[in-house]
Amino acid sequence: MSEVIVYVDQSAVRDGKLDELKAAMTDLVEFIDANEPDILSYDVYFNDDDTRMTVVHAHADSASLAYHMEVAGPKFPPIGEFIELEAIDVYGRPSEELVHQFKEKASTLGHGRVSIHDHYDGINRDLID
Repeated sequence: MSEVIVYVDQSAVRDGKLDELKAAMTDLVEFIDANEPDILSYDVYFNDDDTRMTVVHAHADSASLAYHMEVAGPKFPPIGEFIELEAIDVYGRPSEELVHQFKEKASTLGHGRVSIHDHYDGINRDLID
C-alpha cells in the first residue's frame, strides 16, 4: 500500500496584493484540476483578515507529488510577487529529490523552512461523495 503524502504551505500575503493573489490562485487551481487527474485534493485557504494563505494538497504517493511539482512548478515563481512563503510542512515520506525541490521553492517564494513529518500511526477511510 502506498503512503498518502499531505503537503501544507503557509504564506504571508504582501500588502496590496490580495486581489492579484486570489486571481492567480484561482488560475492555478483550474490548471491543476485540468492537468493533474491523480491529485487527491488541492485547497487554498485565507485567514479571517486575508493576511495569510495556506495551501493544502494530498497525494496518493510520492510519484503524484513529483508530477505536481513537474507540471505546476513553473507556475509558482510568478506567485512570489504576491506572497512571502514562510513554511512548507510535508506529512509522509517524499523522495529526496522532492525535498530538494521544496527547499528551492521555499527560497524562491520567501524564506520559509521545510519540515518533513514521518507517519507514525493512524487510520484512513475513503470518503464517499
